[in-house]
Amino acid sequence: MDTSAPHIGQFLEQAARELGQNHVLTEASDKQGYLAELRKLFTGESAAILRPQSVEEVAAIMRLANEFGVAIVPQGGNTGLVGGQIPDGTGNQIILSLSRLNRVRDIDPDGNTMVVEAGCVLESIHHAADGVDRLFPLTLGSMGSCQIGGNLSTNAGGTAVLAYGNTRDLVLGLEVVLADGRIWNGLRRLRKDNTGYDLKHLFIGAEGTLGIITAAVLKLFPKPRARNVAFLAVSDPEAAGTLFNTLKTEFGNALTGFEILRRTGIEIVLKNLEGVRDPLETPHPWYVLVETSSGGDFAKEREKLETFLESAFERSIVVDGTIAQSEQQAAAFWHIRHGMSEAQRHDGGSITHDVSVPIALVPDFLARGIDAVARAVPGCRPNPFGHFGDGNIHFNISPPYESDPAEFFARRDEISGIIYDLTIEMGGSFSAEHGVGQLKRHMLKSVKDPVELALMKSVKQTLDPNGILNPGKVL
Repeated sequence: MDTSAPHIGQFLEQAARELGQNHVLTEASDKQGYLAELRKLFTGESAAILRPQSVEEVAAIMRLANEFGVAIVPQGGNTGLVGGQIPDGTGNQIILSLSRLNRVRDIDPDGNTMVVEAGCVLESIHHAADGVDRLFPLTLGSMGSCQIGGNLSTNAGGTAVLAYGNTRDLVLGLEVVLADGRIWNGLRRLRKDNTGYDLKHLFIGAEGTLGIITAAVLKLFPKPRARNVAFLAVSDPEAAGTLFNTLKTEFGNALTGFEILRRTGIEIVLKNLEGVRDPLETPHPWYVLVETSSGGDFAKEREKLETFLESAFERSIVVDGTIAQSEQQAAAFWHIRHGMSEAQRHDGGSITHDVSVPIALVPDFLARGIDAVARAVPGCRPNPFGHFGDGNIHFNISPPYESDPAEFFARRDEISGIIYDLTIEMGGSFSAEHGVGQLKRHMLKSVKDPVELALMKSVKQTLDPNGILNPGKVL
């Protein structure tokens, strides 16, 4: 076995005894899909990919890793965008894939809970919940491939945050393997439990640097009976803000989606995704995708939305729009939003930013951000889109047409600096829902209080004193 250090070889020999040789992947062809993220911004090397199938096997691997001093990089569906799941280039960091821990252990529709293992694909969790007439609301563009362990480790957001919160808000309990191989069984289903520190929140959003999440108790919700989706055109983000505030006042928690889209992004989707149609006959500079849902009567809820939109048209808050006439059309509207990142990858790529600012400042942030990058790179195509209702904007910028993309991407740091500086100036966050990983690790000092950073480092030292859990990420 070709490894870069003797202790790696010894570690892998014993790991093979625990997992079986078939689940210790060392051939280059077998490792290929694990060593780079989607955009190829981060690539790494690893002597092997380990594929345990149970929490006991994960614990055994961590005991060996702690004994031999081997660094472990946990990986789920490899859909992360900040390099948190990718090893460094030395080959001495071992990838631990959680994909085989993919069982739904239990569903309790009466208690509205589901116990799932970390390798469960998010879409399969949706199907399992649907099978017992329940909803698990976390919804992402990558839901067909991302895994719940990765969602938990990054505290993923998605398009349902407005009504249901981030992933952190959808969890009652966790099962976690610590750096020394101990298993913390915190799979409690309690809605209220004030018996000391709520430790699960240490591991949610920690990107595998404090422990390896192997299972979780998720919250389920009654399925909405009345769901309406509208694709609306507005003149500018200020009008979108007015629309959001009036909708929120009128519909309260029944407003379950409010996404903003620029015409630039619509054109990219129309060009690069098959089967997509322009929702409205006339192009407009800005759009919002609105969803309302509740357990009420469908006809009454639809009439309520129609009445609201009639008023919004009369007040010129909305300038054009349509309400989906079927579930298929509603899905087609959402496909435009969820397919935005994929479409940009087929359109020359983009420099991406996952940022958040206070909701009231979103219109000003969009106007200033678009103006700033347009002045810095004439002809570039700013495509900010995303979760207006929680202040999380994906500010993506595509290269100018008829230009050398390499020249554009060579200025990545300069262009990103424009967006990040503006975000911080407006009291925002440079990582709203994608995590810190490798990409943004160097930026923490600019936004974290020194005491906060010191506390984070103390927690890391306590839980992972040998520094073997996902080193080089977050801190």
